[in-house]
Amino acid sequence: MSNYIELTVEVQPREQGSDVLIAQLSELGYESFVESSTGFLAYILDDSFDEGLVKAMFEEYMSIFQVHYSIKIIPQQNWNKEWESNFQPIDIEGKCFIHAPFHEPKNDYQFNIVIEPKMSFGTGHHDTTQLMISNLMNMDVSNKSLLDMGCGTGILAILASTLGANPILAIDIDEWSFQNTIENLEKNNITNVTTLKGDASFIHLKKFDIILANINKNILLRDLKFYCHSLEKNGHLLLSGFFITDAEELTLKATSLGLHFINSSISNGWAVLHFAL
Repeated sequence: MSNYIELTVEVQPREQGSDVLIAQLSELGYESFVESSTGFLAYILDDSFDEGLVKAMFEEYMSIFQVHYSIKIIPQQNWNKEWESNFQPIDIEGKCFIHAPFHEPKNDYQFNIVIEPKMSFGTGHHDTTQLMISNLMNMDVSNKSLLDMGCGTGILAILASTLGANPILAIDIDEWSFQNTIENLEKNNITNVTTLKGDASFIHLKKFDIILANINKNILLRDLKFYCHSLEKNGHLLLSGFFITDAEELTLKATSLGLHFINSSISNGWAVLHFAL
């Protein structure tokens, strides 16, 4: 039976550094991530761990971030306990409580969402996910068609369904995200979300009242034309997954395609842009 390696990473600046390094470690096979006050924890089976690859990757970013790491072996029999002790539930505006299956739900919240915490992307811990959730909770989505592009864990599609959106399409190019979205839809008893594995080309000839895209700047710039073509008249588009310093470039691109800027929200340097057609 294999043990796990727990990689504790301290990085400055924390938000930007964690986002970049988590993405790189996921490419090296790390299965799970938990954010901390100084960076994050990353987990991988010990027979897949290669410290040389980790060192080389961190060295590439030493000119941008200050990075320190340590390694701990976690016996297989203690894996669930270790994971659960590090994964904390999330409170968003006192309205939405996001928790893992091993946490008790809180009935005094308007929304309780269960997310199987296999990666930090889309579990609700990242600023961009929380920004999207906050904006979504303040929109009227009842009986409106909605696209969750780059759905990750499916958390935004789940919340949208709970808020009354219908029908909903959730798309992600990653196999893990596709499968995890299906898993989390079942855990939350959501039945009106269709899931697809693919990219923005899958929405050709489809129309939506609301489109959510929490991805990254380069993909958003590339795919904005697809979102515009698939947005119903008077429809709304929420973009996130980028720093506030990238907002101007995305806004210029969106307005050149006929979208109108509504507003923006910021958290720890990350941003959400709200457009309408």
